[in-house]
This record gives sequence, structure tokens and C-alpha cells, in this order.
Amino acid sequence: MSKDLDNLTINTLRFLAADAVQSANSGHPGLPLGAAPMAYVIWKRHLKHNPKNPNWYDRDRFVLSAGHGSALLYALIHLSGYDLSLDELKNFRQWDSKTPGHPEYGHTPGVETTTGPLGQGFANGVGMAMSERFLSKKYNKSNFNVVDHHVYGIVSDGDLMEGIASEAASLAGHLNLGKLIYLYDDNSITIDGSTDLAFTEDVGKRFESYNWHVQSVDDGNNIDLIDMAIKTAKKDNRPSLIKVKTIIGFGSPNQGTSSVHGSPLGDEGLNQAKKNLDWDYNEKFYIPKESKNHFTAINNGEKNENKWNQLFHQYGNEFPHLKNQYENAMNGIFPNNWKDSLPNFNQADGPLATRSASGKVLNSLAESIDNLFGGSADLEPSNNSYQKNKKVFNKQNFDGNNIHYGVREHAMASIANGMAVHGGVVPYVATFLIFSDYMRGAIRLSALMGIKVIYIFTHDSIGVGEDGPTHQPIEQTMSLRLIPGLTVIRPADANETTDAWKIALENDGPTAILLTRQKLPIINLDTVNRSKEGLNWIEKQEERSDLILLACGSEVALAINARDELIKEKITAQVVSIPSWELFKGTGFDDNDIPIITIEAGTTIGWSQFYSGKKGESIGIDRFGASAPGNIVMEKLGLSVKNIVKIAKKLLNK
Repeated sequence: MSKDLDNLTINTLRFLAADAVQSANSGHPGLPLGAAPMAYVIWKRHLKHNPKNPNWYDRDRFVLSAGHGSALLYALIHLSGYDLSLDELKNFRQWDSKTPGHPEYGHTPGVETTTGPLGQGFANGVGMAMSERFLSKKYNKSNFNVVDHHVYGIVSDGDLMEGIASEAASLAGHLNLGKLIYLYDDNSITIDGSTDLAFTEDVGKRFESYNWHVQSVDDGNNIDLIDMAIKTAKKDNRPSLIKVKTIIGFGSPNQGTSSVHGSPLGDEGLNQAKKNLDWDYNEKFYIPKESKNHFTAINNGEKNENKWNQLFHQYGNEFPHLKNQYENAMNGIFPNNWKDSLPNFNQADGPLATRSASGKVLNSLAESIDNLFGGSADLEPSNNSYQKNKKVFNKQNFDGNNIHYGVREHAMASIANGMAVHGGVVPYVATFLIFSDYMRGAIRLSALMGIKVIYIFTHDSIGVGEDGPTHQPIEQTMSLRLIPGLTVIRPADANETTDAWKIALENDGPTAILLTRQKLPIINLDTVNRSKEGLNWIEKQEERSDLILLACGSEVALAINARDELIKEKITAQVVSIPSWELFKGTGFDDNDIPIITIEAGTTIGWSQFYSGKKGESIGIDRFGASAPGNIVMEKLGLSVKNIVKIAKKLLNK
């Protein structure tokens, strides 16, 4: 009877998913039909969660990295008792439904992270496991394991082909993340056909070389073998990969072929699959009562959470400070005095590179915010991203705040996303701005999920100099501004850098802070009118100016120097700093008669919006840079006082 009930429930999951795909006439039925047994084992026999409280701190996390199989995840979520109605499954992939084509964090209860771009979920899970280790080491005490959960995932051939998964797997093995358990849906099929077309490596040996615990289950329908493998994995202190040999589209007429990967089965094919698997129910989206009663996780979930709540209450009696600190961390609440530590810089402190100022701000914040958790892609001395009074996070010190990511930019960003959705830490990552290109897929998902990840990008312009065009960003700043929901800040000096960090920590979504290598003067704030946000400002003027110089980052200092030179030419100019387009309110220089010159050491695309309908010109770089000292490159490419004065006189017909 137990076996019959297992099979009945597995088939319930299969056909809830297949019916959803068929109803939408869109989606991926192959993975749900083939991977339902392994998903069933995870969710029924191992996953610690409470559908009545999807945000329970100590729940296990489940990541469907192969997000195209979302119909299976929605079936699991519905059948286990989350607030996801059957009508939502029937509305799969439709406008305003809670069941979008790929899982979306914050949109559907029970979905832990947004997946679909292959490899991202794999790396997210590594970030979740790192957060679990960090928090457990920080807060657990003898007899009080208040942080003690696993990260489970289902990954596909496509996930493991992506370079981001290799980067993340390498780091996870290095760190001995034993709470990380991935089941590999090894069905040997991709969209193009057999994986033999392009993917013939020995995956198991690759992961063993990464220091992963690797097991194989040759029959993806044998739930007892899958169960045994997971139990074995839990005993190992390394991350685990369980290769489960499955048949894509199991039970359907074209099972085992690429044709069932991403196309609905069709009514005839779906009916044949149901017949082949002894599914004797004609009604679509049918859920046998036995399956529903068997698979619901509500009773066990509430029991497990109540047990944890009792433990946590006792923990609070013994360690009230730690309990309060942990709750605040999980809820994203900072100490009341955290802003008091933010440094203010005087003109005498300059000139100072904004990357150096950022390092000072970070270390000041680290004294009051003890869950800042981040690091650099092997560029820490250049990025100034190290918390000097904190330890390094490694397998000997899981309570270290500093992470050595190695040269793994894409995984680094995606791992930070996993940390952010896990909760309890404030993740930041750092590298050169030019390498944001390697991270773009993960940055976009930070913005899509609306999560607090802080991106520190140094070496932000051709001011990098001798390293040449390979390392000089041209289009990167503007490209980042194109991402909806990402706040991009390019501070002009040390104090704007302080403000940038403040905004980043108060921001609910991701923030990119773009910083210089070269030293910049510190601006006299008494001479400017600042916006309420403390970032954008306009120079105070007693009389109407002839011209506005609109700039950001290192070019604000250039604009100030040009302003001084223009005075000699009997031209008055007002300097405006606009380090963040997203925070800019557009006030203070709306007189249509005043020409505007915009100045940024990057592509000029987009800047013309600030002088639309009036005289104006953009000074920037619409070509690649060059190798020479930074000041020479700037001058040769038009970022000079001389060129600004020339263009100003042209606009004013002088």
C-alpha cells in the first residue's frame, strides 16, 4: 500500500505539471515527468519546511535550478499545502498568475529564488549554504542549534554545462559546504538532441575533483535508492552531487527524446502518457484525496517549526542578546547607531581615490553592522573590500566575514544573490568595473528579484591608464543603468562615496557603486545645494549662469576646473553633480535658455536627455580607450579643461 501511495502521489505531481503545460499550450513537460520521483523524495522524506510559514528562518531551502521545469515546482508547492491554489496551476504562464513560466522569487510562496537562466540556481544554492554556515557558526551554542538546515536542489545537464556552475562548484568544494545536496537530473537530453552532441565529460569525476561527494542512482524511478543516497549525503562534510539517471518525458509516447523537452505533449500524447502510467482519471488537474493527504506538509511543518520555536525561546532566555541580534539580521534590521559610524571627509583628507574612501566607509560600517558578508574576485587589495578587523570565511572559520571568491566573477555575483534571498547577511561583492560584463546575468537577476546586493566596481574609467582598452570601461556604466531596478552610483569624491554606501544599505534592491583608482579632490560642500538624498547637488550661484556643466564621478572635479577656466573667458558656469540617474529628481536647472554640457568618461549615449529641447552637447568616449598614463588618455580623448572650454564657447557663440 505504501508503494502504491508513493507511485500515486508521484503521478499526481507528474500530471498536475503536464496538465498545466498542456492547458497553457506552452512550457516544458519533459523534466516534470522524468524528475518527479526525485522531487517527491526530497519534499516528502527530507525537506524541512512549513507551508503555513514560508519564511520560517530555519527551513530547508529547495532550488529548482532547472527553472524551465517550473510546472513541477508549482505542483509540489500546491500539493504540500502552500497558499497556491489549483486555479493558479490552471492559469500557468498566463497574465498576472502566480505560476509564471520560470520560478520568480517573491512572486510565488515556496519559491526560494528566481531560476531559469541555467546555472544561476546552482550558484544561488551555494550562497544559501554559505549563509547557513556563517549564521550557524555565529549564533549556535551548545544544545542550541538554532541555525541548522540544508539546501537541496535539482540541477540539469544544461546547468552543469554553464561555466557559472563550474565556478560555484569549485568554491563550494573548497569550502566543504556539507549542507548542500544537489540531485542531478541526468537524462542525457538537451534541446538540440542527445548530450553526446556536446557534453561527453565524466561529470562525476569532475565533481570529485572539486571535492564533492558524488553518488549515482541508475534508476530515477527507484525512490528508495534516491532516499538512501540523500541520507548518505547528509553524513558527509562535503557538498554532494547525486547523479540520478532519468528518462525525460517518462511515460509519454516520445519519452527519452528532445521533442518532449520544451513542447506540450498535445492532448493525444498526454492521454497516452496517462494510460501508460495507469493514471485512470479523465479529469484534468485531478488530485486523488489519498495523494493530497499523503503529501501535505502542513502538520509536520507546524510541528517542526513549533519545536524550533520552543528551542529558540529557550535560546533567548540563555542568550537574549544573540537572539535579538539574529532576529534583526534575518529581518534586515541594522543597529540604531549604524549611521553614526559613517565617516565625513574634509578637504584636507584629499586627494583620495573613491575606492580608498569606500574601503574606509566599509570598515567603519563593519564596526556596527556585524553581518556584512562579502569579498572580491581576487582583487581585494585593489578593490579595498576587506573588513580589517574580521576573519576570513573558510572551512576552519565559518564565522569569518571576508570571502575570498577567487577569479570567479559570475559565480560570485550569483552566490551573493543566494545569500540575499536566504537572509541574515548583507552581501557585497567587488571587482573592476570592466568585469561587470562577466557578472551581468546575475546582476540582472538581483534587480529582477529586488534584493539587497551591493556591487563594488573600482577602476571605473579610462583613468585606469596603462592597463589599456581591455581594462578601461567605456559602455559598462551606461549598460548597468539600463537594468531596471538597479541603482547605479558613481560618486565624485569621498563624501559622495559615504552617501553611496548609506543609500546602498537603505535600498531594498541592488546597488552598484562605481569607484575610481585615481585620486580625486574632496569637494567643499559649503559651496553646493544638495538634494534630500545627499547625493545629487548643484553649485550655489548668486546670479544666473551662462552654462551648466553636468557631470558625475571623477569628471565632476574636471568640470570644476573647467568652470574656473571659463571665468577667465568671462563665462559663468554652474557645476551639477549627478552620480545616480536613478535618484536624480531633475530640479535646479530647468531654464531652457541655459545650454548644458554633460561630461562622463564613457559612452555619450543617453546623456542628451538632460538637454532635450535646448542647446547642449555631451563630452564622452564613443570608442575604446588606449594604453598610456591615465591623465594622458583623458586629455587625448577629450576629457580635458581645454576641450570643455572649446565646446562651451561654441555653444555660446563666443
